[in-house]
Amino acid sequence: MTEHTLAKSYDFKGTEKRIYEWWQKSGFFKPSNDPNEPGFDPTKKPYVISIPPPNVTGELHLGHAMFVSMEDLMIRYQRMKGVPTLWVPGTDHAGIATQLQIEKSLAEEGLTREDIGRQEFLRRTWAWKEKYGGIITQQIRRLGASCDWDRERFTFDDGLSKAVREAFVHLYKKGLIYRGPRLINWSPGLKTAVSDLEVEYSEEPGTMYYFKYMLSDSQEEYIPVATTRPETILGDTGVAVHPEDSRYQKYVGRNVVVPILGRVIPVIADEYVDREFGTGALKITPGHDPNDYLIGERHSLELISVLDETAKVNQHGGPYAGQDRFEARQNMWDDMRTAGLVIKEEPYMLNVPRSQRGGEIIEPMVSTQWFVRIKPLAEAALEVVRDGSIRIVPEHFTKVYYNWMENIEDWCISRQLWWGHRIPVWYCADCREMNVSRQDPTNCSHCGSSNLEQDPDVLDTWFSSWLWPFSTLGWPDETPDLNYFYPTSMMETGYDILFFWVARMIMSGLEFTGQIPFHTVYLHGLFRDGNGKKMSKTYGNVIDPLEVMDEMGTDALRFTLLVGSTPGNDMNLSLEKVLANRNFANKIWNAGRFVIGAISSLPEEGPAGDPDWTLADSWIWARLQSLVRDVERLFQNYQYGEAGRQIYEFIWGDFADWYIEISKLQLNQGGDRAFYTASGLGLVFDISLRLLHPFAPFITEELWGHLKKASQGSALKNRLAGWPEALIIAPWPEPRPEEGWEAKKVTDFTLVQDVVRAIRNLRSEKDVKPGMRIPAILVSSRAADVLRQQASAIAALSSIDPDALSIFESIESKPEDHIALVVGPVEIYLPLAGLVDIKEERARLEKDLNEVQSQIDRLEVLLASQFVEKAPQPVVQKERDKLDNYQQTARKIKHQLKDLG
Repeated sequence: MTEHTLAKSYDFKGTEKRIYEWWQKSGFFKPSNDPNEPGFDPTKKPYVISIPPPNVTGELHLGHAMFVSMEDLMIRYQRMKGVPTLWVPGTDHAGIATQLQIEKSLAEEGLTREDIGRQEFLRRTWAWKEKYGGIITQQIRRLGASCDWDRERFTFDDGLSKAVREAFVHLYKKGLIYRGPRLINWSPGLKTAVSDLEVEYSEEPGTMYYFKYMLSDSQEEYIPVATTRPETILGDTGVAVHPEDSRYQKYVGRNVVVPILGRVIPVIADEYVDREFGTGALKITPGHDPNDYLIGERHSLELISVLDETAKVNQHGGPYAGQDRFEARQNMWDDMRTAGLVIKEEPYMLNVPRSQRGGEIIEPMVSTQWFVRIKPLAEAALEVVRDGSIRIVPEHFTKVYYNWMENIEDWCISRQLWWGHRIPVWYCADCREMNVSRQDPTNCSHCGSSNLEQDPDVLDTWFSSWLWPFSTLGWPDETPDLNYFYPTSMMETGYDILFFWVARMIMSGLEFTGQIPFHTVYLHGLFRDGNGKKMSKTYGNVIDPLEVMDEMGTDALRFTLLVGSTPGNDMNLSLEKVLANRNFANKIWNAGRFVIGAISSLPEEGPAGDPDWTLADSWIWARLQSLVRDVERLFQNYQYGEAGRQIYEFIWGDFADWYIEISKLQLNQGGDRAFYTASGLGLVFDISLRLLHPFAPFITEELWGHLKKASQGSALKNRLAGWPEALIIAPWPEPRPEEGWEAKKVTDFTLVQDVVRAIRNLRSEKDVKPGMRIPAILVSSRAADVLRQQASAIAALSSIDPDALSIFESIESKPEDHIALVVGPVEIYLPLAGLVDIKEERARLEKDLNEVQSQIDRLEVLLASQFVEKAPQPVVQKERDKLDNYQQTARKIKHQLKDLG
């Protein structure tokens, strides 16, 4: 016997860092089958996840905590199943986000990026990255992320930069990348294009401005027009009306005069115009509105851009040139009022486009940019989801994916930033030709001149991110990692970047490698507070995961995130939920202390012969095997949250609240009974910790180590052959088919539980002191034997006097001055006379009878319907059994009411 005790409480602060460093130092995060190591077996199929790379200068938020916890669960599960696992970590250079940080720090010095120049700006950005770039990865480690950190990548490192150039040149040579003027979203603050996906729309109060568009050939006639952006009148090149609108048909083909500027523009007819909106006449500004741009193309209207890169009015704006867009709006409207062109103003709710990063109002503008002709890539990416090669979980996002991919627009990939992958295009100053190259050229490939200048733009951050699953494994080089670990297995991320990132990765994987990049896409939801409100700094309801981990431990946070999530659905998160799971961690720790204490008291040699298991021993084992089967099924169906909930219910309820309490009685008997009970405790706790490990890795690893050490010093040491060095690499519990004895044991013990609960509930209802042991009579023709065998457990768990507990198959009449309870086939009589109000008792029984009768009525209707013919026979029989039980209960309640007089 070896004495082994645990501290009274779990010290997560002293445990988590120590365990994580041990895991990493021991090499547990590395794949068990590595193509770069001796003994590699190429026939073993690996399980691979590429981490969604967080911004290199970012700090941990709940979104990170969610995907790290979920992906770590997936990786730990596969690792424990013996599958070679690789989780590739890394960070994103995050062009706009990082550049914003540097520009903010420059502004504090009174400088702009133009003041210091591109080279100095990049030097400062790299210095910033070196200083702050490691913070996010250290925070990800705190969450227990079992990534292979030796394979960590950065979207701006040499290998990935090579991949970016390869992808650009490949697409350019296929004619899928082109440069030209297009209407794009312009960020005036950052002075760069941003994609449609990086624009967020917010409802904000604004004004609808109504004014007169005067006909050029009449001083009296005008067309009333409405706009929310008067400054864009400066770029109008037409006025459109619906061809069937009788109000305006007479004006089609004539011209109107642009207010203040005096330019003459045509009146055109187009079916796009909504006759019911505004005045039914639409000003057309192809240079500053996406719908107008399309109308302008259809009617060959002139395209005029009236704003410069800072959103100030340019040379096309007449007297307003040089004014800010909003200043020009007010000044122009005042001038139009003076000219008698204003009709009215009305309050109007606007859908304002704002930059996802900077928050400023985005301006649609015509600009010369680089684009990917994306439709040919989208067609292939649609097909692999349609044919099932890639599965999206939850499935309803598949339709969203189809809709977006079928209506996809060309991708604007150039950004007017300095931090990012520079576009690999060089312009020759002598022959004016473009040179597109994988390496920096020294001479023009067209004329041989060395007078070359590289395109100043950089690529959209997502242009490097869309290569992530294969570029991180060495592509475009044929590396051992790429050959073995690609395609990857799972892409787990938030549904909000399904199009930003996931769809693009599928397109790039097929285009550049000829293979899908992963076979499953799992989308988790976004976070809301405990009341379902969106988390926002403005609302002050943001939960900081770092603070939560400091206060309650990583396992409590992880378990809350994982158990609260279902695929694709948003999740309400509150600190109360995390606190409840910290209490769960304490419950597990206390259970572990008890189990390890019991094992520590075992002799070094056990009894000979077959074990003699009690009903409680058999029940907990049957329940555990049922749990293992259910968890496996749920994991296979990506229902991780429900799997975690069931593990929680088993450990807290079945194991800690029931089995441990009964095991105390069994341990007190000493001898073989104590030995088998301690063995059962250890066996069940071991499997429970294995199941819980992917959810709560730190506390389970710590307890499992103590459990293993305690078992080594006891007769359980012979069972340790299957216990490796650490829980993180211990075998996952494999489901077994249900054995014939299990159902009966579960049914019998469930009856014991129901009897105990009924007595406890009544004691509580009647305020009977916990320490007061009372007599009881149990009557059951069907279950008397089970009740007698479990009499000591029933007495102990429900504070019954064991010497005054009587069990009968039947009794002639109800004992006087007793209150009666009915639990299935068992009648319970407790001598609570004097504590019970007869009137209240009758009301309680009548209420119970009404509830039971409503169930009887429901089932009788069901069993008299076509359900009996259509449903499977076992389902029908189950409903018949329910009816039989309810009818028995009703008869017993009626009998009790009769006895009350």
